[in-house]
Amino acid sequence: MRQVAAALEAGGFAARLAPTSAPGSASSLARTAAEQGAELVFACGGDGTINEVINGMLPGSATLGILPSGTANIFARELRIPLDPLRAARECARWSPRRIALGRATWSVAGNDGHAGESRYFLCVAGVGLDAYVIHKLSRDLANNFGVIAYGWEALRQVFRYPFPAISCQTEGRELRATFAVVQRSERYAGWLQMAPGSSVFDNQFTLCTFKSASRWRYFLYALAIVTRRHSRLRDVELLRTCNVSCSPADSSQRVYFELDGELAGMAPVTFELVPDALSVLVP
Repeated sequence: MRQVAAALEAGGFAARLAPTSAPGSASSLARTAAEQGAELVFACGGDGTINEVINGMLPGSATLGILPSGTANIFARELRIPLDPLRAARECARWSPRRIALGRATWSVAGNDGHAGESRYFLCVAGVGLDAYVIHKLSRDLANNFGVIAYGWEALRQVFRYPFPAISCQTEGRELRATFAVVQRSERYAGWLQMAPGSSVFDNQFTLCTFKSASRWRYFLYALAIVTRRHSRLRDVELLRTCNVSCSPADSSQRVYFELDGELAGMAPVTFELVPDALSVLVP
């Protein structure tokens, strides 16, 4: 990180390191920087860290810079930013700010005084159902030590344990039933899987991808189809372009988790909406 800071200084940036101390601390660090008038906030980490940073920066006028060092790095890959943070730091002086839209999730949280509203921005992916449950069950130490391999192993375990409750997705006056739903701003999912072909973080739309079967064995076919980019041909998979989606358990007594940019966020019901022109980000 000292080398990264030196590279930023050489590029003309007055860099100040602000190390995170725990999950969630990146938001407070970014909020403090924005309140102190920082014009540019760099996030060095993966999609989860970047998600924390933007939720600390906004609302505000500071520009976001990305120095990738995470597990999947979906956002960096979408922007074609070098995945080596030192190389990114050496090149970013030549990059330009560009305005992009963001997704925003809104849901209620039970508290001592009833239910309070919660809201959070996301950059690339929101998942409702299976993937969020995998994150819920995954040990953070295992994820930190083994990265994508840990997620893959836990997903394999949970395919045989997860009950696959039905989810109702309301969008554009339609109801879609699914057991797993993904709301995407990006083409990529889990780093390299192209689940939403044609999607872009520069678009003002989501791609809603729904998987409808409750069969455990069918999910192995889904996985193979996603890897080979043929999942949209399956009769029980649907891709739909939209700007607003509400997802809730078909049976209100069942728990359905959701995640934002690879981090567990809460439980459905949840609404996802597009926020145009939300953030400036440095892009090559």
